[in-house]
Parts: sequence; structure tokens; C-alpha cells
Amino acid sequence: MLKISLIHIILNIQFKKIATELSITEKQVSTTADLLEGGATIPFISRYRKELTGSLDEIQVMAIRDRLFQLNELEKRRQVILASLTSLGKLTDVLKTVVNAAETLIQLEDIYLPYRPKRTTRASIARERGLEPLSVIFMEQQEGSIYALAECYVNTEKGILTATEAISGARDILAEIMAEDPGLRAGIRDLFLNKGKFSCRVIDGQQEKGAKYSDYFEWSEPVKHAPSHRVLAMRRAEKEQIVWLEIRPEAEDAISLMESYFLKSETETGTQVKMAIADSYKRLLGPSMETEVRLLTRKKADQAAIKVFTENIRQLLLAPAMGEKRVLAIDPGFRTGCKVVCLDEQGKLLDNATIFPHTGAGGLAEAEKLLKALIMAHQINVVAIGNGTAGRETEMFVRNIVVESLVVVMVSENGASVYSASEVAREEFGEYDITVRGAVSIGRRLIDPLAELVKIDPKSMGVGQYQHDVDQKLLQVSLDDTVISCVNQVGVELNTASKQLLSYVSGLNAALGQQIVEYRNKNGAFTRREDLKKVPRLGDKAFEQAAGFLRIRNAENPLDSSAVHPERYDLVHQMANDLNTDISTLISNDSLRKEIKLRSYVSEAVGLPTLQDIVLELAKPGRDPREVFEVFNFTDGLNSIADLKVGMQLPGIITNITNFGAFVDIGVHQDGLVHMSQLSNRFIKDPNEVVKVQQKVLVTVTDVDIARKRIALSMKTPEKQQEKQVAKPLERIASERKPAKQSESTNMPRKKMVSKVRKPEIETDLASKLAALKDKFK
Repeated sequence: MLKISLIHIILNIQFKKIATELSITEKQVSTTADLLEGGATIPFISRYRKELTGSLDEIQVMAIRDRLFQLNELEKRRQVILASLTSLGKLTDVLKTVVNAAETLIQLEDIYLPYRPKRTTRASIARERGLEPLSVIFMEQQEGSIYALAECYVNTEKGILTATEAISGARDILAEIMAEDPGLRAGIRDLFLNKGKFSCRVIDGQQEKGAKYSDYFEWSEPVKHAPSHRVLAMRRAEKEQIVWLEIRPEAEDAISLMESYFLKSETETGTQVKMAIADSYKRLLGPSMETEVRLLTRKKADQAAIKVFTENIRQLLLAPAMGEKRVLAIDPGFRTGCKVVCLDEQGKLLDNATIFPHTGAGGLAEAEKLLKALIMAHQINVVAIGNGTAGRETEMFVRNIVVESLVVVMVSENGASVYSASEVAREEFGEYDITVRGAVSIGRRLIDPLAELVKIDPKSMGVGQYQHDVDQKLLQVSLDDTVISCVNQVGVELNTASKQLLSYVSGLNAALGQQIVEYRNKNGAFTRREDLKKVPRLGDKAFEQAAGFLRIRNAENPLDSSAVHPERYDLVHQMANDLNTDISTLISNDSLRKEIKLRSYVSEAVGLPTLQDIVLELAKPGRDPREVFEVFNFTDGLNSIADLKVGMQLPGIITNITNFGAFVDIGVHQDGLVHMSQLSNRFIKDPNEVVKVQQKVLVTVTDVDIARKRIALSMKTPEKQQEKQVAKPLERIASERKPAKQSESTNMPRKKMVSKVRKPEIETDLASKLAALKDKFK
């Protein structure tokens, strides 16, 4: 009973702490925690349990989950430490209070450090030789000769042959005591984080091997200002043994801080304390803090890099889908030819072939003939071409032979080769060549990028920064959260989804996804959501979590194609009955929906947030939250980096966003970089403020380095265009200041109407506004 009460006390403390940190109520935290404990998923909680959580969104629910995990880990470690202190006979009431008051793992470990069982040290040897009392005398810094004091501790049996050896041993004890003092450790840690510097220098003889790290051959910057991408770059250079990396504040600052803690006098014993301080920092505390700060800065850099990566993945997964079109997809190549596949509206493989349009006139003519035949035979609507090797050349070939009504789209093929060699691809197309599988992936990601990209390891999608260097466990958790969020935000068509896509649906997993596909193959398409309960091993809990995110197009019940949860079907039927209509009419008739009096349907189980969601869903059942697909074309005639000239203005697509800028595909097989300083005419802190992955942009070429394959781009608005942007608001201001024409209903002369505002005042006002606008657009 006591143990249960203790658990409740701990939970209440945790709930209160989380509520304060997230600026929400304790009830919201405790309710969310109960839902998570009961097996509810984050998408389900944020979408269908708004009344219970107070309409917390996915980010808030995720934050509660993660913070609960951290606090639980902290509590587990606290109990381990308390048990260890008890077994060592060191746990006093005061120490127990201090341990229980610790709010972070770092604080806990600092408190436990002096008591932690450790290997043999210089201090432990000195203690075994009986020198601890002498170290206490030194620490008190009393008057007296240190050699006279130390003579009392000379003991040949214990290996102390001289007073000098006794003094040295006492200093070793002092050095360890200082290095393990919790208050001092906190102060030195703060010094490292706020005044410490990353310092790099190249290892002799590694200049050529590490040329890409040349920026860090002689480099120094403050720890607190170093961005994540530079921290990770320095660590990678160190790991590859290109540079030496050190993280330290000025030694004098650290020594001064330690002296303020322990140095009390200028006596002989005080001098020994001063010597012990220098030794403690150089041998113990400095290296210990550097190791700790390395871990802290790496964790911070990992979190920042993971955030960048997962945001890129989110934008990539939620890229606009072209929808159900018959697609001819081409995986281009020169010598080995172009692999061509034809897909139906659902992405089913209908046909495949290989053409050789780039190997000579004969191959070109045959390729043209075959491609036209495939387009005619399979009633193709769209041609998708991979943007890799020979992509632009293949695009030109296709555009020259197809009719204008046929849409031609360049598609990113990042990850297509990874998919084609995967177990997933072998299961789907085991009898086909690996290159055919790659072409299928290119075509399908045009139809629905989300449905296809979930089959590929996100780390292979060509976005992010240093994702292979960060904490892979933390990265995987964040990626899973992101993919699950995207899949459930869009919704999944139950009768066409792959088992990989189904595995990310709330409440489902890989095994249940496989069960659904097998049931569908055996029994035919689902006609009702309710039939999901017939799938083996898919129980009531899984159905509750998953049903609202699964769609059945053209279902018997129109609600089965919407995001309305089956648990609310009766409520929607009641709304229709109250208006003397049916659900189909309620969905199609906007004026009828406006007559629904939502407050009359509020109950203990259903509140206004859910009712408002239902009405919004009835307006556009199963609506796709993604943006509308827009066809994009690169500039004709530019196929390689050698074709570029400084000053060119080119259309491009954002392919990757990092902390230092955005990469843009401009159709020359080499992405260009728009540095963060070139993303906007205004100052920005984060590239995501102005760009997103797959966004269409207009860029200006500012530098081309063919040797290093580097292209510098700018998205800043040219000065003339800025002037126009300034002029338009100026014209509007001037027009607002123009006197109104004399009204027919008044006899007041026009001159009198404007006499209240003198011309000089107008000019002064306009001049000040013009200056302000010019500053704004700088």
C-alpha cells in the first residue's frame, strides 16, 4: 500500500512539473498520460480525444510522452543511487533529502560521485596510507610548517618514506575532493558551457586527406554559439583523425573559480591547497568536464540535426500528390539505356521495356517508336522521368516526341535504388530486374509520394544533415513519430494501401498490415470499415485506434470514406434525422449543414471540438490536406554545371534544408546552395521561415566552382524589384492621402476639403514612410 502511495506521489510531482514546463494544466497531463498508458497513439489522442485532453495537438502530446519518459528514467536512477548508498552505509537523512531534491541526471550523478565505487586512484592509495587527516589539516589552511605536520605521517610500513611523499599524497586527496564537489562541478560546467571554446587544429600530414575539412584546420569558436552543423563537422573531422579537437575555457578562469571555493589564506597549507587546485583541474576536473561537455554539446547538436532532418522528411512525405493517373515512368541512363514502365492509376505495373535514345540514330528512332506505342497502348496521362544521370537529356527526348497535352514531370529518384534492392521490392516485383523496380518507384512517387516513400529508409532520401552521425536510436524514434504523423494526417485508402503504409496507421503494425493485405487478397475489397474486425488478430483496441484514419472510397456508408470515427456514426445519423434528411444529402448540401445546432449535441462524451471536426469533415469527406500538385519545368538548354553563368535567373526546387541554408535542384545534376544569408532580403534565423522541401523557387546564380562542383545561389530580390515593392506601398499611401472628389451631396468647395492638410506635411509624412519602407526591404 505504501509503495502504491509513493508511486502516486511521484506521478503527481511529475505531472505538476510537466504542466508548468508546457504551460498546460495538470489534468491535461494526467489524462494524456493515462491515454498513453492505455495504448492510445499520439495521432488518435490529438484527433479523437480532444475533450479529454483539452484539445492538445500532436506536438504537445509528444512532449508529454517524452518528458514522462525522461522523468521516469531520472526516478529509476534515483532509486538505484539510494539503494547503493544504503548498501555502502553512507545514506544519511540529509543526503537522502539532497538526492530526492535533484531535478536532473547531472545533479544526481554529481551528488553520487564522491560515494561511487571506483577503481584505484592516487587519492584512494593515499587514504589507505592514512593521509586523509593531513589533507583535512591542509584544507583548513591553518598556520604552521607543512613539513612539521607531515613528519607525523611518515611510515615506512605504509610506503611513506619522507614528509614530501606525505604532502604529495595529501594533495592527491584534496585534488579528488575538489573534483568531486557538486557545487564546484556545477560552476565549472557552467564556465565550460558559457565561456568555453571549441578549438581545432589539423594533424600534421592530414591536410590533403582532410581537404574538405580545411575550414577547421585552425578554428576556434565559443561553445555557446557553435551551430549544430559545425559541432558535428568538427566531431566528424576528429573521428576521421584529421584534426585535434579540444573544448576548454581559459585555464585561468577555471583556476580562479576553484580558488574562490577553496583558497582561504596565503599560509603554507594554503599554498598546498593552491597546488592541489591546479593539479585537480589539469588532471581530474578539466578532463572530466570536457568529456561531459562533449556529450552535452553532441546531444544538443544531435537534437538540432534530427529536428532539421525530420522536418525535411515531413515536408517530403507531405509533398503534393498528382493523384490517380496512368503513368509512364523512366529511369534514365546513357550506356545501359532507359528503363521504362507503365503503371495504372493505382500504381500497378502494366508493362516494361528498355529504350536506347542516347546511343545513336538507330537507337533514337527505335526508342521513339516504342515509347509512342506504349503511350497509346496504355492510355498514358503523365510521363515521369528520374532526375539522375541522363535525366535532362531524356526529358528533352520525350518532350520532342509527345503531344503537348501529355504532362512530362522530372521526379527525384533519391532512394529509388535503395528501394529496388530492398526486401520490400523483392516481395512486390521479385521476377523483375532491379532497374525495373527503380522505375516503378519513380512513377509511383509521382502518383502518391507518401505511399511510396514510406517503403524507403528515410536516411536514404537525400535530405537532412549529418543524419548518419547523430544518435541513431533517438533519430529512429523521431523518424517513426514523423512518418506516423504524416500517414495519419493524410489518411490511408484501405483497399489499395501496401502493408508498409498500413503499418504506420494508428493502432496497426507490420504484422497487422500484412494480415489486412492477406484478408483483402482472399476476400476482395473492403466495403465497410466494420469488416476490419474480421481480420485475424485485429482486436477492438486496434480497430478503435485505426478506423478513423482508414478510408474506403465509394463505400456503402459515405462516412467510411471520411475521417469521422465510427464511434460517432450514430451522432451523425442523429444530425441527419433531426434535419429530416440522410447522410449523403447532409454531405452534399452546404446550407443543410449550416442548420446543425452543434450545442444541442454536446454531452459528457462529446464536446464542441469533436462536433466542429465532424462538420468540417462532412463538408469535404476524406479531404487530402496536402497542397495541389503543380507541374514544374527546368530551364531548357541547361544540362550540366558547365552551362551555368553568374547572373542567370533560374527556376528550381528546394531539395534539402539545413541549418545553414537550402539546396536547390536547378536541373544540372548538381544541387546549388542558397546560404541562409541569401534566402531573403530580411534577416532570418531559420531557413524554414521562408522555404520548405519541394517548394518551387526562382534563384540567381552567384558563383560556379566547376572543379569542386559547387554552385552558389541567391533568392534575394534584385534591387530594381525591391524598388517596385517599395513603390507600390508608396503609391497606396499617396492615394490614401489624395483629397476626395467633391461629393454631389455637399456644396463644400474642394479647396476647403483639403485645406486641413498642408502640402509640406504630406511630403514630410511620405518621405518618412518611404525611408521606413526602404529600411524594411533592405
